[in-house]
Amino acid sequence: MSTENNLDPVFKSSLKILSDLIAFKTVSGEDNNSLINYCDKILNKLGATSFKTYDDEKKRVNLFATLKANIPSKKKPIIFSGHTDVVPVSKDWSTDPFVATIKDEKVFGRGTCDMKGFIACTLAYAPIFSKTNLDRDIHFSFTFDEETACQGAPLLINELKKKGMNSGICIVGEPTSMKIIDAHKGCYEYTTYFKGLAGHGSAPDKGINAVEYAVKYISKLIELREILKTKAPKNSIFHPPYTTIQIGGISGGIARNVIADRCQVDWEMRPVIKKDGEFVNNEMDKYVSTKLLPEMTKVFPKSLIKKEIIGEIIGFNRLEKSEACEFISSLTGDNSREVVSFGTEAGLFQEIGISTVVCGPGSIEQAHKIDEFVTLDQIKKCLVLLEGIKNKSSIN
Repeated sequence: MSTENNLDPVFKSSLKILSDLIAFKTVSGEDNNSLINYCDKILNKLGATSFKTYDDEKKRVNLFATLKANIPSKKKPIIFSGHTDVVPVSKDWSTDPFVATIKDEKVFGRGTCDMKGFIACTLAYAPIFSKTNLDRDIHFSFTFDEETACQGAPLLINELKKKGMNSGICIVGEPTSMKIIDAHKGCYEYTTYFKGLAGHGSAPDKGINAVEYAVKYISKLIELREILKTKAPKNSIFHPPYTTIQIGGISGGIARNVIADRCQVDWEMRPVIKKDGEFVNNEMDKYVSTKLLPEMTKVFPKSLIKKEIIGEIIGFNRLEKSEACEFISSLTGDNSREVVSFGTEAGLFQEIGISTVVCGPGSIEQAHKIDEFVTLDQIKKCLVLLEGIKNKSSIN
């Protein structure tokens, strides 16, 4: 196809940039300043303006960069949204996970499809945007720690709100095999901590066993999980159609013959609707304050149960009319809409009024796995899409 031939130089550039991005070991929770500075340098050289938002330690950072329109128009700006963090790696890879390796028409490496492949494509195409007679702004939004309950994006979203940037078309480039995704459930993640009273295992009545109270807490969550199955909305577009609760881990105690004075429970919820999340949290808070904690403090007044919110990713809602979905459809000719089970930052942009779609190169089937990869064909398809966006964002 002639368009692909015209994109050959930018395709080579995207592979070079992807290789550079993979080499940055931006595992969630780790410092991502080097990668962000790399991206910022590329865009600033092209004339982009940018701002950054940081975590409290300035160890992790978000970037929002803009190539300004040359010609005023009423066209809404385009936002390319991608997260820079990746999940941890195991020792079973057949290649070095932080060295991009091309074989069998695939690029292997941690983050190739989730989602440095998309970021590489946008950066490789940025020089073309910069030389184009743009009649709309083009934004690049790169965030930290999406994989750990979207901890970075809310900071960036708050800054956009302060700047009055509440309109546009946002393309979240998660791996969807370049298909249009217009909805997903929310993802709420928590850790609940229990503090009791240690003692000799031969006299359990003289202590407060944090593990046992954690088990009671889990039992209540499982009870609510069954109730949620009966609350599935009619004509739910999700599978399963109801809000789910899942216990990810429990840890506590130091020995069989010691009453456990500490325990923690890691759990998550995937709300179909926001009210389900409110229902579960209200029920659990009430259970703790009226049942569990009074039992514990009766024996040991300093007993404690504390729930930490790791992150509450709001859902991405399907809309009857979506400017973002229609925009992508007009370029790809694909009018289909799909939903996914994984969470993204899409709902955060949608919540402040920005029309949003999830669409990017690679398959979620390869994400988070050993020998993660993105195919060269998917990279090419993403670049073809960017070519179409350029044509719709300029006056010839």
